[in-house]
Amino acid sequence: MKNWIILGASLAALAVILGAFGAHGLKSKVSPADLAIFETGVRYHMYHALGLILLGILGFHYSGNVIQLPAVLLSVGILIFSGSLYILVLTGIRWMGAITPIGGVAFIGGWILLVVRMAKA
Repeated sequence: MKNWIILGASLAALAVILGAFGAHGLKSKVSPADLAIFETGVRYHMYHALGLILLGILGFHYSGNVIQLPAVLLSVGILIFSGSLYILVLTGIRWMGAITPIGGVAFIGGWILLVVRMAKA
């Protein structure tokens, strides 16, 4: 469980770094619409990094089986959802937006799976 806390804290730090980069480094280089897209990626990145920390803490009180797959899904969600938005804005590869919803589904699946598993725990 400690590893989920470490990963979550590391991803939270990365979200702060990327947020600062967006606010200071991208503001004058991309359109306001693209900046908003980047900020959405950072926001969801941070929410789910904090979620990983929460899952790590819960893992000290519940079986690892309850926590493991939801944590993996949140991690995959950060990679695909936020990652695709970062790539879209930084490279201009617009089709990356087409895979963003896959990350959103991973987020939703992780949270729903946590609900189901916690209800059974």
